Amino acid sequence: MDSFGSLIDGFGTALTPTNLAFALLGVLLGTAIGVLPGIGPAMAVALLLPLTRGLDVTTALIMFAGIYYGGMYGGSTTSILLNTPGESASVVTAIEGNKMARSGRAAQALATAAIGSFVAGTIATLLLALVAPLVADLAVEVSPADMFAIMVLAFIAVTSVLGSSRVRGLASLGLGLTIGLIGIDATSGQQRLTFGIAEIADGIDVVVAAVGLFAVGEALWTAAHLRRRPVQVIPVGNPRMSRSDWRRSWKPWLRGTAIGFPFGAVPAGGAEVPTFLSYVTEKRLSKHPEEFGTGAIEGVAGPEATNNASAAGGLVPLLTLGIPVTATAAVLLAAIESYGIQPGPQLFEDEPELVWGLIASLFIGNAALLVLNLPLAPLWARLLRIPRTYLYAGILFFASLGAYAANANVFDLFLLLVIGALGFMMRRYGLPLLPAIVGLILGPFAEAELRQALQISNGDLGGLIDPMSVVVYAIVALVLLFPLVRRVLPAKAHVPVLDEAVHELEEAHHHHGTTDAVSVERRPSREDPRDDG
Repeated sequence: MDSFGSLIDGFGTALTPTNLAFALLGVLLGTAIGVLPGIGPAMAVALLLPLTRGLDVTTALIMFAGIYYGGMYGGSTTSILLNTPGESASVVTAIEGNKMARSGRAAQALATAAIGSFVAGTIATLLLALVAPLVADLAVEVSPADMFAIMVLAFIAVTSVLGSSRVRGLASLGLGLTIGLIGIDATSGQQRLTFGIAEIADGIDVVVAAVGLFAVGEALWTAAHLRRRPVQVIPVGNPRMSRSDWRRSWKPWLRGTAIGFPFGAVPAGGAEVPTFLSYVTEKRLSKHPEEFGTGAIEGVAGPEATNNASAAGGLVPLLTLGIPVTATAAVLLAAIESYGIQPGPQLFEDEPELVWGLIASLFIGNAALLVLNLPLAPLWARLLRIPRTYLYAGILFFASLGAYAANANVFDLFLLLVIGALGFMMRRYGLPLLPAIVGLILGPFAEAELRQALQISNGDLGGLIDPMSVVVYAIVALVLLFPLVRRVLPAKAHVPVLDEAVHELEEAHHHHGTTDAVSVERRPSREDPRDDG
């Protein structure tokens, strides 16, 4: 009952005129930016992050929650209509959704995606309200050694998700950890990796880094592969589902929620693997398996529900442990930290109004998105006709404006360009962005937990070993060894659904040009006909 009472108080916070207005503004902006080709929710949040610096922290995070969910909704639109996923978790939606659109059922594909996202998001947010306080109560007892082990698990997980290139993931993580080390060492007071530049003695601003990696890097990458061709957008009618569509969609919505939330809630989760598991599950359970590959509505309903349930589940480790499991959650963590607040076990005790107002706003944003997305689907489709030359020029302008506004420092503009160039090179060589941003944000906190654990044990490495940390390190070993074990296992020992999901994952990555399982951006090739102007 405590959770429900706190949630009611949260609605009192979220329904104030100011917070409600910014929640609606967030879902509008998130959907609009998420709809635009090549822009996922992570980039949408990063781009708008500097613009909220003057807002109250609760109001700002409620707005970002709206942008978060709005970007998830918008990503399905571009996947279905343009076959262009804005993020890797939307790849599977494009597989069946674009086939439905090309066969004249774009409206039905958009409708099942929107309604499924609403159903999954609502159920998953309710589970978040129930589960997060319990996890926070348990996390209070976690020692520094255990917390360090959990962060190591998060580092390894984001570089070792099924279907990913581990070497590239580790390289990206190393870049993020290196950037996170820049600044003054809190213990010795010595400068690290500053090269005598006074402007970075306090470290790299996470907001500038996030905007540079996601917004500027993506804009430079797209400009380098731009082709001046008119965008062929499939026309959208009134999104409406027939009785048959409802009958075929409601079970995938529920199954997708059941698959997505646990994956998101685990500090090794993410949305890509569960969306492919959902797709394979629906393909196996469908009464119309022959339609898969030609436009099966179950192939849109299940993965979209999974994607949104995973997004809500990802807020569990973010709020209770301060560990992001997706790129969007990492940018949200940067937003929270920019206000001097560190998510973790004490957040529910120290900032109850903030936490419960945020959770309540998710319900409001979810309902608002359903109301907005169904009637306004034709309007969102028109946004896809914006020439990319104008689109990315605008992104660079607002990214520069936001980076300068963050600290009113001209040096930040130079830093933004350097980090944007780094983001471009990472895309060029297939390095995913998620490990870099996670390493950048969590690296300093992992270092602090490591030092505290060693101080408690007087420098004895045995102080890093607790009963809980042993379990976590065992999980780390399993994650690292899983690809090798999977190769040597006999075929009968494999899990058919998981194996098929991995196969579908690799095929979709090859088809859509995504770099790997933890990449949050689309890597267009030079021959990709979708990279038009």
